Amino acid sequence: MTNLIHWNPLRELSEISNCFSGLMNRGVYSNDQTDESAPVRADWMPVVDISEDDSSYRIVAEVPGIAREDIRVTVDQGTLSLSGERKSAEGESKEQVHRTERRYGSFKRNFRLPEDAEADTVKAEFKNGLLSVTVSKVEQPKPRQIEVKVS
Repeated sequence: MTNLIHWNPLRELSEISNCFSGLMNRGVYSNDQTDESAPVRADWMPVVDISEDDSSYRIVAEVPGIAREDIRVTVDQGTLSLSGERKSAEGESKEQVHRTERRYGSFKRNFRLPEDAEADTVKAEFKNGLLSVTVSKVEQPKPRQIEVKVS
């Protein structure tokens, strides 16, 4: 009697999907600067929210699992850079790993500061896995009315 090998197209489709997902979730990411031709090599990218009010700009990045000392915030020539590293706990445990979906390794995000941002006022806070960076705006002179005297 011959052994029949059963072809399972769903299994092969799942393997292709996993390979494609791996390519899309890791590798080269484009920079957030105006120069889109300069890709950045990163293992993963934290998601960010960017907002502003009358007096400042604010960037909040999700960086769970990263120690405060592994995060760097820098400003250079009008570019705000967030970088860091999420370290893997691999090798520390004798457990057999069945699936790993969380990303580990380094990241770097660059943001071009608007012209009215004061680079010297950057403040960063880290709490509960969120990195919050605030940059003050240059105070714009307020219009004032000047009384005209008749002579």
